[in-house]
Amino acid sequence: MCGICGIVEKNKDNTSLMTDMLAIIKHRGPDDFSVYSNGDFCLGHRRLSIIDLSTGSQPIYNEDKSICVVFNGEIYNFREHKDELLAKGHTFYTTSDTEILVHLYEEYGTSFFGRLNGIFAFALLDLRKNKLVLVRDHFGVKPLHYYQNNGVFIFGSEQKSILLHPSVERRINYGALHSQLNLRYTQMDETLFDGIKRLPPAHFLVYENGNVEVKRYWSLQPKPDLLMNENDAIEKMHFYLKQAVERQLMSDVPLGVYLSGGMDSSTIVQKMHELGVSEINTFTMGFNEPTDEFPDAEMIAKHFGTNHRTLSLSMNPMQQFPEVIWHAEEPKINLLQGFNMSAFVRKDITVVLGGLGGDELFGGYDIHKLIYPFNKFHRFTPRWLQKLLSWKSSFLFAVQNTSHTMSLDEYRRGMQMLLSIGNIEKFYLILRNVWDYDNGFYKNVYHADMRERMRKEIPKVHQAFDGFFDESKGMRALDQVLFTEFQSKMVNDYLLTEDRMSMANSIEERVPFLDLDLVDFGFSIPMHLKIKNNQTKYLFRKAMAQKLPQSIIDKKKWGFTVNPYLQFKKDLKSTAEAILTQDFIEKQGIFNYQYIRRILDHSPSKKMRWHYNFIWVVTGLAIWQKMFIDSDAFKTRNFDIKDYLS
Repeated sequence: MCGICGIVEKNKDNTSLMTDMLAIIKHRGPDDFSVYSNGDFCLGHRRLSIIDLSTGSQPIYNEDKSICVVFNGEIYNFREHKDELLAKGHTFYTTSDTEILVHLYEEYGTSFFGRLNGIFAFALLDLRKNKLVLVRDHFGVKPLHYYQNNGVFIFGSEQKSILLHPSVERRINYGALHSQLNLRYTQMDETLFDGIKRLPPAHFLVYENGNVEVKRYWSLQPKPDLLMNENDAIEKMHFYLKQAVERQLMSDVPLGVYLSGGMDSSTIVQKMHELGVSEINTFTMGFNEPTDEFPDAEMIAKHFGTNHRTLSLSMNPMQQFPEVIWHAEEPKINLLQGFNMSAFVRKDITVVLGGLGGDELFGGYDIHKLIYPFNKFHRFTPRWLQKLLSWKSSFLFAVQNTSHTMSLDEYRRGMQMLLSIGNIEKFYLILRNVWDYDNGFYKNVYHADMRERMRKEIPKVHQAFDGFFDESKGMRALDQVLFTEFQSKMVNDYLLTEDRMSMANSIEERVPFLDLDLVDFGFSIPMHLKIKNNQTKYLFRKAMAQKLPQSIIDKKKWGFTVNPYLQFKKDLKSTAEAILTQDFIEKQGIFNYQYIRRILDHSPSKKMRWHYNFIWVVTGLAIWQKMFIDSDAFKTRNFDIKDYLS
């Protein structure tokens, strides 16, 4: 696992700048770095050595060095491709998975990307055609960003490398900011930096003669097998789960598992045990909160005889907020858990397997339980009734919002969700905290100078989701949601967090549940087997019932998260008050100080989780702005929270 960068700029030696770009992402690859320059092209690579420790340094070339690659990730089926390429007469000088890429490109051009099974982001330089090709994996496990302006093209694993180029103006992308405030992540190819884009998952970019073209190389195609029966499905599930875990065990360095005690991580341990892994390292961390899962994790560790380690933290989370924002490059809520977890395991291992993807694949979140009962209603609610319910929703918001009873927001949102029956997209987005369906909420959130601009110029959040729900027409409501989440929240929220927080401490995190074959199988399972009698993960639970302790099978979904209500009572409130002063907010000109003040002055309430998450994000945006936009603090890695107080 590594970090990559690149610059294309005419008549410019960027070797020194590239060295700086690599230095700022040293955490992604502390073992080695290299700079390659040829004509207008300059490529950089930081290495975290996992496979082929002695000869895998990059760039890696084809036989005549007319093609080279810098690569971040792992290709789990590289041996099959290597055998094919050897049979075609290609010669190899390393044993790394990276080398197959230059030879596959020689054979197939840009048509082979969909055949790769792995987690990857890479750049291929074709010197014969003066062409650069960027590629990102099917599900967006590994990041890749790019910037083009004034004849300069720049790319990088992290945006902070791109920001070092003097031609990049550091400006806020207000459309992405609006998405962040609604969803708590930025959607599609947008980032919080105006002009810096993310290459979408399952896409490749071709830069040639100053032109950029982005194309899709693979599409998620759900094909539910309505004739599938439970026994056959369970047999196949075990096959694909075991195959996925086995593929992702390849490593020349120590490997372990993030063990939460939930079904997903416990299943990974079970499959490793079944595969005969002689020494399984497992790690569990908690925050001295009710959702800590130490007993369940210890039960699994004892059951399978793992080398188990635990860490319990009592922390004031805001003290680490600048550091995790520097790594994530946006103010996400659930950063601290992964950051501290990866720091904890780095003492013993370099590669870790995590359970992300299991809930998205098999229907495991609590929101799925809220959507499932309404499958039929969404299909058969007439349009005239949808319009009437929409009017009632607007009226309900006006009444509750005018009353300023914040502790009732949760109930009002629930009612608005129910009043969107027949429109699964709106139903889902309200459930995921989107508030911009209610124009009146703009007045709550935004500064007067910003309000009309955001309302008139910035697209509504749902527009980024319209395409997903259009593509999924014909599916039941919950099928549409799983299809959408696999290409939205999972990528731009969960996977972004996992990558940045693991790589912050030079840990490679792998996600067996996102094995390409397992995902294809998962989307062939009909919904009536995924959820039954409104029990999430019905088929998955049944499949693992003979493999895991019953208490794990019956366990309620917790999630590896901190409680915003508890954090508000710790140091979220005091830190927010110190940063979000009236003077700062008025000068910033984005947010409505009176609404922020109203939340901070309200007596703490468990019913105000949304409000505390909102304060968390707005506080984080202030830190992010001071770090990346208003100063050069990101260059010096200044993480002292005191320096971000107003």
